[in-house]
Amino acid sequence: MENKKFYITTPIYYPSDKLHIGHTYCTVATDTLARYHRLRGEDVMFLTGTDEHGQKIEDKAREAGVTPKEFVDRIVEGPGGVLDLWKLMNISNDRFIRTTDDYHVKSIQYIFRKMHDNGDIYKGTYKGKYCKPCESFWTESQLKDGCCPDCGRPVTDAEEEAYFFRLSKYADRIRDLLENTGFLEPRSRVNEMVKNFIDPGLEDLCVSRTSFTWGIPVDFDPGHVVYVWVDALSNYITALGYGNDRYNDYQNWWPGVNIVGKEIVRFHSIIWPAMLMSLGEPLPKKVFGHGWLLLDGGKMSKSKGNVVDPYILAEKFGVDALRFFLMRTFPFGSDGNFSNELLIQTINNDLANDLGNLVSRTTAMTGKYFGGQLPAGCRDWASPEPWDTELQNAVTALRDAYEKDMDAFAPHKALEDVFRVIQRANKYIDENAPWKLSKDMESNGPRLAHVLYTLLEVTRICGVLLTPFMPDSMEKLFAQTGAPAEARTWDSAAKWGTLPEDAAVNKGENLFPRVDMDKALEELESAAQAAREDAARPDIEIEPQLTEKVDFDTFCKSDFRVVKVKACDAVKKSTKLLRFTLDDGTGVDRQILSGIHQWYEPEDLVGKTLVAIVNLPPRKMMGLESNGMLISAVHTEKGEEALHLLMVDDAIPAGAKLC
Repeated sequence: MENKKFYITTPIYYPSDKLHIGHTYCTVATDTLARYHRLRGEDVMFLTGTDEHGQKIEDKAREAGVTPKEFVDRIVEGPGGVLDLWKLMNISNDRFIRTTDDYHVKSIQYIFRKMHDNGDIYKGTYKGKYCKPCESFWTESQLKDGCCPDCGRPVTDAEEEAYFFRLSKYADRIRDLLENTGFLEPRSRVNEMVKNFIDPGLEDLCVSRTSFTWGIPVDFDPGHVVYVWVDALSNYITALGYGNDRYNDYQNWWPGVNIVGKEIVRFHSIIWPAMLMSLGEPLPKKVFGHGWLLLDGGKMSKSKGNVVDPYILAEKFGVDALRFFLMRTFPFGSDGNFSNELLIQTINNDLANDLGNLVSRTTAMTGKYFGGQLPAGCRDWASPEPWDTELQNAVTALRDAYEKDMDAFAPHKALEDVFRVIQRANKYIDENAPWKLSKDMESNGPRLAHVLYTLLEVTRICGVLLTPFMPDSMEKLFAQTGAPAEARTWDSAAKWGTLPEDAAVNKGENLFPRVDMDKALEELESAAQAAREDAARPDIEIEPQLTEKVDFDTFCKSDFRVVKVKACDAVKKSTKLLRFTLDDGTGVDRQILSGIHQWYEPEDLVGKTLVAIVNLPPRKMMGLESNGMLISAVHTEKGEEALHLLMVDDAIPAGAKLC
């Protein structure tokens, strides 16, 4: 029988700056849900990506002195960028879409044309208020205190020729969708959308711009670029092959579940379904709008002493601990107050004291009293104590409760279920007092073995259900408790006694050590200060030009020549120097040493055509003679020196003089 299919997406993030812990929260939540459905044996497609067009990107690129594509490439693909962050956070997405991808561009032009041809897109003139940070148009009546109702920032007057989408045409169908189905969750968002946007009357939506160029051209009217929401929202279907030939599995996966932040619920619950109605395509199964992580009552970007850089937090506390904290602490769908103190408290209370303590004590006692392997017959006990039955009943009912919560998009409640059992298991240790049983192994050994088997089995089942939240740590937990592959499955989490009696148990490392609050906060502040200083540095720094003048005759004494690299190797005992064997056109090889190994590997330079000054006096470096100097260009990027050898056209012969 074919497995059930599950398609889930994050919003595509706007790469105007590096992502913070709020973006990480959304993506980790989506990843956890994707991993949960995979654990259940379903075929999962998990999509995330970046929304890379718009006036704000164009303006920021201009300020940085680069093209818009170069600007977004740095943030998406560069060191510490979006792709690096999702790799760090162990995000298991199956696809990653960029709205600058060629196939997406093709799809958007197809979608725009189709909506135009069916009469839902028409040309007009936009005149009103525009919020550049949100890239949203507003009427005067929609403003709040004269500012953008979404972000609270000032708006500007805007007037330009534009295409419009007949959003008003779909108002009644959207109202019915919101009020009479479970399309939008949490339910609290429904009244907000209806009251604030549908009741006042849906206005047609501006879907093209002519005042900037960084966007997907309207192919039948090239003066226009497709405006953000048609471009961005459609990614959920273009990534499956809709309107392009890159992929061919739209029919296999759509419709899916869209996980979004509450600030873009309006676009996903009103505009997105209206677009799909216009296209005649199925609507998403569900749009789920999660809440914000707040700092001191303010939005994430307004940090007041809390570190919101996920790289710093993950390095300090571990990726799985950070993933767990985000899912354990903040109800999915409501706002939550983020703080570094709360993060540390959660790690210490839940991971170190509860889960870590259970794993550490159980594996340590199994090793101490039974050499790491329990005896045969330890699974069953003829006359169970009341606490035996209570704990076993709690853990056998756990999977069903967990499943109900995960299916209701309540991972925080699923974790409450699991940790209620973990806390009960720690109490079970005290009720049985294994250290007392061990004093008379002849009489009490079988009972002690049963107690430890019970604890290992509880740990195994909890570990299976925690796998979507902390995948790497649970692999270590299974290794320590001796759980084989067949005891790590979804089905096994509903069956008591799956762990083999003779499982090889070893204590191993402490999975979740306690964190010293004061020391950790101090280290976080130091790391945050360093990060702020780094962020304050300009992207590019160029050394000022010299003011001292050099007369022409002196300049002409320097002999710059084109040279060809015949061989290149690293100088022994030097981390910087490369030794070049060069053809300088004289017929005699020239040797030059250059301290550029930090930027180039020797094998990459063989055959290149470079420039050298050849009439410098020879000098010794690491016992080797260097005759001349290769010419490079240097600058500083974020405080780090960057160097590029001057390479010229290979058609220029060796020995040619620069003039």
